[in-house]
Amino acid sequence: MARDEGKAGRAGGRRGRGGAGGAAARRASRSGGGPGPQQSYIKRRIREYEVLDEEGLSLIEANADRVLEEVGIEFRDDQEALDLWREAGADVRGERVHFPQGLCRSLLKSAPPVFTQHARNPERSVQIGGKATVFAPVYGPPFVRDLEGERRYATIEDFENLVKLAYLAPSMHHSGGTVCEPVDIPVNKRHLDMVHAHMRLSDKPFMGSVTAPERAQDTIDMCKILFGEDFVDKNCVVINLINANSPMVFDETMLGAAKVYARNNQACIVSPFILAGAMSPVTVTGTLTQILTEVLAGAAFTQLVRPGAPVLFGTFAASISVQSGAPTFGTPEPSLVSYGAAQLARRLGLPFRTGGSLCGSKVPDAQAAQESSNTLNATLLAGTNFALHAAGWMEGGLVSSYEKFMIDVDQLGMMQRFAEGVDLSADAQALDAIREVGPGSHYLGCAHTQAHFQTAFYRSLLADNNSYEQWQMEGEKRIETRANDLCRNWLQSYEAPPLDAGIADGLAEFIAQRKGSMPDAFT
Repeated sequence: MARDEGKAGRAGGRRGRGGAGGAAARRASRSGGGPGPQQSYIKRRIREYEVLDEEGLSLIEANADRVLEEVGIEFRDDQEALDLWREAGADVRGERVHFPQGLCRSLLKSAPPVFTQHARNPERSVQIGGKATVFAPVYGPPFVRDLEGERRYATIEDFENLVKLAYLAPSMHHSGGTVCEPVDIPVNKRHLDMVHAHMRLSDKPFMGSVTAPERAQDTIDMCKILFGEDFVDKNCVVINLINANSPMVFDETMLGAAKVYARNNQACIVSPFILAGAMSPVTVTGTLTQILTEVLAGAAFTQLVRPGAPVLFGTFAASISVQSGAPTFGTPEPSLVSYGAAQLARRLGLPFRTGGSLCGSKVPDAQAAQESSNTLNATLLAGTNFALHAAGWMEGGLVSSYEKFMIDVDQLGMMQRFAEGVDLSADAQALDAIREVGPGSHYLGCAHTQAHFQTAFYRSLLADNNSYEQWQMEGEKRIETRANDLCRNWLQSYEAPPLDAGIADGLAEFIAQRKGSMPDAFT
């Protein structure tokens, strides 16, 4: 593994494959040789797409209430959690909690429907909830596919590179969390380097560690250094992924992390991880029932810990191949689950997380594009507030891909433009242009076109729309190659956002103290 370290990082300073031509020069001109201006989180001006009517929604809600009461949810190896539920009026039998009708919904009345996650750069703070959509990068893969085309275990250098790319990407609103798993650092210490990378290499909002309660606490302590203790207590500065262990189990690791973050007024995404057919029923309705059941119990638990702590209705839903048991992505059923879950979240009054640019492909090919586009379109149209895995996800979540990250970022820019909806202003009506051109002419030279041609249409960072002959002359580059070139260019152009020297020293001192307090552990 050590021989492979740093390949992707060194790639940032190396020349791309093939020569530069007119199209490449024009693309570089459009982006100034690097990323364009940063975009704010999306403020959707389009309607949500809904697949369930009132009868269907009421049916699923009633079924979830029955499951909560009759079947229950297990809260494993956490006596404090069981005690909190017992005090709240739940029927606790061993580690299984049965919930009286309406208990969870009553507790969730204290959860905010909309909140702000603050970034260290206030201009990068994001709204979570309402008509806002926030794109965050891939989360969790142990492998990367680097700029040399090699699939290998991820390193901290890969992690830092992906944080840099998310920082530079105009249509990425969030730095994310575990953008890859850096296996060259001890398991019990790597969270410190990961959170530190988000804090110093980006000024966008970020996610915290959830792999152990003490690591969640380290995240909180680092946030207090970065933002100030009082500010952290009164504001959300970190958002965190709390997965249900579907079907219908919350384990001690997730419960411990959730308690740390909720007690400190930080946001938890309570998110069932579903592979339908294995971890939920094979039907959309059955899966939605289980998702709602798990979210109601997990989200309500955060309000037992601290009423008013921000919490999201999350879901990660995929199907499986009945031939192999492998997860599948971009298929119709998970999209229906996402649409339905978004409706249930809005009725519950909670911000919603789902989707991203998901695929099962091993390389950034046509399968990756098709599956990712299918997932991403449904993500936006569902009205998702927080979209994890928005760029870089490949191979069913096992791989973070540099090239696919760049291709996905281009798609995110298209989604951002689409979400703006239709401009009905007097200028957009273009009646003067129609009068000027009249019958039988063209609009290329009219005043309205000349005034708007620079910004009228989304211009892809990567697509080649030139003639076949021009494409040949410029090296017959496929989109993966152009993405590779652009990624190298971005990494070479990266400059870290300024960070107060006192804060930087405080973070470094804290990390050194924490690392020195424990021996390395790789399991």
